Amino acid sequence: MDKPKPYAIPKWLVYQAYERVKANRGAAGVDGESLRMFEEDLKNNLYKIWNRMSSGSFFPPPVKAVEIPKKSGGVRILGVPTVADRIAQMVVKLTFEPLVEPIFHPDSYGYRPGRSAHDALAQTRQRCWRYDWVLEFDIKGLFDNIPHDLLMKAVRRHTDNPWVLLYIERWLVEPFLNS
Repeated sequence: MDKPKPYAIPKWLVYQAYERVKANRGAAGVDGESLRMFEEDLKNNLYKIWNRMSSGSFFPPPVKAVEIPKKSGGVRILGVPTVADRIAQMVVKLTFEPLVEPIFHPDSYGYRPGRSAHDALAQTRQRCWRYDWVLEFDIKGLFDNIPHDLLMKAVRRHTDNPWVLLYIERWLVEPFLNS
């Protein structure tokens, strides 16, 4: 019999998160464990994620840093979490996203459910027929430079769920490991 955990995270939510991560595929993180390898002991691996998250003892491992060449020269660093970390992130996303999704501007397309870059382009094409000007913004290093205290203040405005707050804070300081 499982002892009561400090955080009530349903086991079915961890499984649902796994299903989403599986559908997204993705590469192995710093531990070298692929999704196929993770699935070899799926039941135990999912239980381990649930048990650690529910007890507050899940600490994300470093994120694998992969350099992606830019068309304009230079590189962009892409962070690749482990499979287990991606599942844990999805658990939090599935809990937090419904709280904040309704407040986003209708013209916001990045990282939104049911929206894509293709949708943004379609909207842009439509507006090109109505307007003679275009504004484009590219804030270099935006996610690298957001003050964590202000970001967490914004998160706390939309949830007081203690385990959502705990894990978002931990992911904010998760280190990168060069591949």
